[in-house]
Amino acid sequence: MIQMFNVSKTYVGEVKIHALTDINLHIRKGEFVFLVGASGAGKSTLTKLIIREELPTKGQIMAEGRSILRMKQRDIPIFRRKIGFVFQDFRLLMSRTVYENVAFAAEAIEMSSQDVKRRVPAVLDMVGLGDKHAAYPHQLSGGQQQRVCIARAMVNNPMMIIADEPTGNLDPETSYDIMSMFQAINSRGTTMVIATHDREMVDRLKKRVVGLDRGRIVRDEERGTYHSAYQQL
Repeated sequence: MIQMFNVSKTYVGEVKIHALTDINLHIRKGEFVFLVGASGAGKSTLTKLIIREELPTKGQIMAEGRSILRMKQRDIPIFRRKIGFVFQDFRLLMSRTVYENVAFAAEAIEMSSQDVKRRVPAVLDMVGLGDKHAAYPHQLSGGQQQRVCIARAMVNNPMMIIADEPTGNLDPETSYDIMSMFQAINSRGTTMVIATHDREMVDRLKKRVVGLDRGRIVRDEERGTYHSAYQQL
């Protein structure tokens, strides 16, 4: 699905920052991948490259056999519609209801009104919020707000979901519920890429773990743990 070949990203300013160096990574369709590493390790830069928000300084990135570097400008929004995003800080529209928040994401990709009316209730039921469609974000717990974010990411039936610290602001029990939901989504064939510092959750789920340190991949393990990603540091 996603292939990176010798990818590097350097930011040039008053100080040159090597965000990523010689990254070779293959994420297969249907995989569940944790990206782990300290702040500044390169996790966010890597995800930005996947969605073509940033371009590499060198190297090649392929998505479904197609170079995203050579992608025409008009094709970029179409490509991004295939990817859902879940953020640590939720980024919900506080003046809109749960239904309206999810519908807004669907309307942004020009989904027909008929499909919006069918799809939005379906994804809200999927995340256990079918009875909260008329509630506003401030009326929800942190875990429920994150479920709205997941519904929003799922509304377009994406091929991949990228989550950036999705349990960072949640208590352990709620974090486990959110991760269980990600596993259920993954079991339906959606590829999951999760950047996280949640050591307990990574160790508990035993998924593929890609460890980053100072812009380099230092460990890539199937059924890995958080600490195993740092055995070579």
